[in-house]
Amino acid sequence: MLPMKRPRLSAVQALPDYRLALTFIDGQQLTLDLSRDLHVYSGLQPLLETGAFEGATLGDDGWSVEWPELDIQMGADILYLDALAQNASDENTRIFIDWRVRTGLPLNQAAEALGVSARSITRYSSGREAVPRSLALACLGWDFLQQQSNPSRAAEETGRYTVTRKP
Repeated sequence: MLPMKRPRLSAVQALPDYRLALTFIDGQQLTLDLSRDLHVYSGLQPLLETGAFEGATLGDDGWSVEWPELDIQMGADILYLDALAQNASDENTRIFIDWRVRTGLPLNQAAEALGVSARSITRYSSGREAVPRSLALACLGWDFLQQQSNPSRAAEETGRYTVTRKP
């Protein structure tokens, strides 16, 4: 089955413990646990009220999940990446997909930041291929460099490293 270019939902069902059963138009079914996010993000906290979460419906012709009474929407693309990360079979894939969600970098910028091709980013983002440990470490390293006051001192902005040999 060919992967979706953009994730779109065909069905959503609220499950106990703030989980969603998501069915995508390509037939892929994933379960997403939103309990942590509901407690962390203030904009989602109204969903913690009794019975509110159960009101989840498809919105925008499958491009989102929404709770109309609370005016809360979540895009299918973010739900898809979050569900892939939670359901990943290995830690490297979880680290990489979580990094993609947190940074929100477009495909080309993510590829440049990690020093790989855009095609590789696409393959790993879809969950079709296991993420190598080196790429997961690159994600963690990129996060670390972003926290530094002068990240360009540790690596070039292009993500490429140079080696200077001593004579």
